[in-house]
Formats: sequence, structure tokens, C-alpha cells
Amino acid sequence: MGKFRFEKGPLEGLYFVEPALFPDSRGSFMETYESREFRDAGLDMEFVQDNESWSRKGTLRGLHFQIRHPQGKLVRVVQGEVFDAVVDIRPESSTCGKWFGRILSGDNRIQMYIPTGFAHGFLVLSGHARFLYKCTDYYHPEDQGGFLWKDPDIGVKWPTEGIGEFFLSEKDKKLPHFRDLHFSGKQKDPGNV
Repeated sequence: MGKFRFEKGPLEGLYFVEPALFPDSRGSFMETYESREFRDAGLDMEFVQDNESWSRKGTLRGLHFQIRHPQGKLVRVVQGEVFDAVVDIRPESSTCGKWFGRILSGDNRIQMYIPTGFAHGFLVLSGHARFLYKCTDYYHPEDQGGFLWKDPDIGVKWPTEGIGEFFLSEKDKKLPHFRDLHFSGKQKDPGNV
């Protein structure tokens, strides 16, 4: 048996990855990525950048993507709990415009591989959360795209019970609607919508 359990998600190209945990009297150990096992599971990508965020309860980041430099992401939570949401924005995909959400936490250790061509966001459910992700392309600030987290045409069902106020960046509050985006390699600048 390998060190990871791979499960295909409900959207084309989405995977869940559960690392094996090795506990002992001192604590525990796990590998979170191993290129050979990922490649054997059909996930043959190269990661070039690791990111980490720390956010308080009610923080909602998203829904984001890069336009000309799309990033595949292997995401996980090492402390706390988030509701992680993805939307397939690939025009040629059979699941284009569909969303999926799942709780990721330091306790469940589930990782999600989000392929290129997806928008991504998360909502912090616990007091705070540390969120880590590996990316297949570099971050390009001038290449950011996104659409409104509460877009009615997409209809992500963000959990609200016990959350209170949502905290969003000013930029995320002003993102356009999904229907106003053009996915032929260009997106309307959110500042001009």
C-alpha cells in the first residue's frame, strides 16, 4: 500500500488526497507530497511555488484564478478548518460552471488537487486557520482574475451557521459576475466593470 489514498472528485480533474499518518508515543509523522506516487495516480505535475496564509474566522478568500498563467494547486489546512470551494471555468469541460465544496482541516488531513482552469476560494470556519498550497505556476499579480463569491449563477452554498460576519478584501468585494467574464484568454478587468 502506498503512502497516499487518491480519490477522484466530482468535477473533471479534481482529486482528493489523504496521506497516511504514522503515529507513535512522540506524536505523528506524514508525507504530504511524493512525486512518484502522485505520478502513478495520474497526477503528473511540477510544483514551482509554495504559499501559506493565516486567516481568522469568517475570512473568505476568493473566488480567484490566474488568466494567462493558470495554476494547478495542491491545497491543505494544517491548523483549523475551512470550507474550500472550487469552480470549473474551462469552457471545453463537461463540468464548466459547476462548483464543489469540501471541509478541509488539520484534523482530517485531506488535501485537494485543483487542476488548472478552476477558480478557487475558501471560508475559515474555525477561530483561525493556516492554509498551505503548492502551485504549478508562479504567482503573477497582474494576471489575477476572479468573480464574486456569492455569484447567483454559480450558487456556491457557503456555510453560514456560527460564522457571523464574513471578512473579504476590498478587491474581492468588487469582483465581477461569472457571466461577465470572457474565457478566451482574456477577462474583463474587475476595475472596469
